[in-house]
Amino acid sequence: MLNIAVDLLWLRPRQVGGTEFYIRNLLDGFLQLKEPFHLFLLVSKDNRASLEHYGQDERIDLLETKVVSANIAGRILWQFFCQNRFLRKHGIRRCFIPVYCRPLLNGGITYVNTIHDLQAAHYPEYHPFHEIAYSKLCWWLDTHFSRHIVAISDWVKEDIMARYHVKPDRITTIYNPITVDEKETVPFERLADRYNVRESGFYYTVAQLIPHKNLETLIVVMEQINKNSVDLPDKLLISGVNGESRERLEAQIRERGLEEKVILTGFVENAERNTLYQHCRAFLFPSVFEGFGMPPVEAMLFGAVVIAADRTCIPEVTQGKANYVKDPYDVKEWIRVMQEPVNRVGEVDFGMYDQMRLTEKYYRLLLRYLEE
Repeated sequence: MLNIAVDLLWLRPRQVGGTEFYIRNLLDGFLQLKEPFHLFLLVSKDNRASLEHYGQDERIDLLETKVVSANIAGRILWQFFCQNRFLRKHGIRRCFIPVYCRPLLNGGITYVNTIHDLQAAHYPEYHPFHEIAYSKLCWWLDTHFSRHIVAISDWVKEDIMARYHVKPDRITTIYNPITVDEKETVPFERLADRYNVRESGFYYTVAQLIPHKNLETLIVVMEQINKNSVDLPDKLLISGVNGESRERLEAQIRERGLEEKVILTGFVENAERNTLYQHCRAFLFPSVFEGFGMPPVEAMLFGAVVIAADRTCIPEVTQGKANYVKDPYDVKEWIRVMQEPVNRVGEVDFGMYDQMRLTEKYYRLLLRYLEE
């Protein structure tokens, strides 16, 4: 029987982007499993409320720690030096951590980690020194001390193997489960009035407002469409949680006179996001670095034509069925691809992202490496 802890101390609700959707989708999948298991969710003082409903299932217990997730340094120190003792005190010897962070030593605990990407290694200029050092330390600990590693795409698996010389049998690729309710929408007219857009008369993207998402290129694209009267929709909606690039993006929009053409919507509820997927001319995804990249897959689930940067894992997870821009910084190439996109959504095997299929993969993997 699977009887393990799941470390959720890193989770800051609505602040960690795709990793939050990933773990909530996975936990929701566990609620539907028929196989026997018992999970102990390690929660913090400030994220417990958002996870409380999982404890209503008799197979899941919440274990609250002294950690405050918003205090990242404090959380790291507690995890490094106190987590193993906390687990042993509760009679737990096996733990799944669905991100890369972990204690310095195993301390009698067997760990399995998920690594979503090695972003700080590829783009150190986007991260402070202490964050790079911490990430590299944890990746090294994962590859040397964790019993097994899950990678969220083959591209990530190959990246880990190349950088840390890990044997292929120590890493298993399991895609992120993607769950969207096709009925969870709102009347488009409501959003059309709010953002002053019309059916298929705008482009849409979903991204955290951070540098490698390459949103600045899309702003220049929209400037060129407007300036040169290109026969394409001249509006772009960008949805996403705040990030370090927000002020720079806002300034760029103002400087180019695009306040009415490029709209930062901020966080939107799923129903509104899904409606925008459905009614946009195309979903644009210019990110130059992703470990998985859920938004373009979500957009295709709603029938949207996707135009994406041909970088990292994006062609893999979109199954080669999107429209790809070879040079994600080339404004002219973006416009050229946007003028003649091909809709291949009907060719996508969405079963590859099925929640229960992937939850069962996780269950079997965790049972194999963490069973008592």
